[in-house]
Amino acid sequence: MPGKMVEFPSNGHTAKGYLATPASGKAPGVLVIQEWWGLVGHIKNVCDRFAAAGFSALAPDLYHGQTASEPDAAGKLFMALNIERAEKDLAGAAKYLAGHSSTAKLGAVGFCMGGQLALFTGCTNASVGAVADFYGIHPNVKPDYRRLNGPVLGLFAEKDAFVTPQTAREVEAGIKKAGKAVEIHIYPGVDHGFFNDERADVYNKAAAEDAWRRTLDLFKEHLK
Repeated sequence: MPGKMVEFPSNGHTAKGYLATPASGKAPGVLVIQEWWGLVGHIKNVCDRFAAAGFSALAPDLYHGQTASEPDAAGKLFMALNIERAEKDLAGAAKYLAGHSSTAKLGAVGFCMGGQLALFTGCTNASVGAVADFYGIHPNVKPDYRRLNGPVLGLFAEKDAFVTPQTAREVEAGIKKAGKAVEIHIYPGVDHGFFNDERADVYNKAAAEDAWRRTLDLFKEHLK
């Protein structure tokens, strides 16, 4: 069944997000964190797919109602993101999602900007027990990997000009140096955004399906 927009407390204010839950009711909870486009149809669809796979999924609206369809506009929203407020919105979302979760630990998955924020949330929120980072990037977000409370799955693209394979390996090295578990996959011949099936210029079906399988396996194993 499709999800719905919900409201939840966030540092004395109210934030919104898209919540999708399985028909069976409570299920392991997953935070789904948007790309630089905002809380668009693709991200809502990802939540619906998690629900169909047996998870409760919540995507907080970090742009508070704003979205973009062109890179220039998305870049402006991306750079204008208030990281402190985003952290509070993500904390509020995690607390709200816990009420719909059958497990104590939550998962966090993010794409592009959201991938970096998923790592950040995994380092700042003790309830997050596993992180899937799809080609994460944001210059103003600096995760402290020593504070991770679970494993990281990194899913990157060989032809990514934003998050190069070298950057992916640097992320891997940083997490390992912090003594935390990490598994990195760099998909050959694909570009940044390969998971987004609404962007035909970059979507790659084979890589997206493999990355989705790995993400589901991660959360099935580690969300207890």
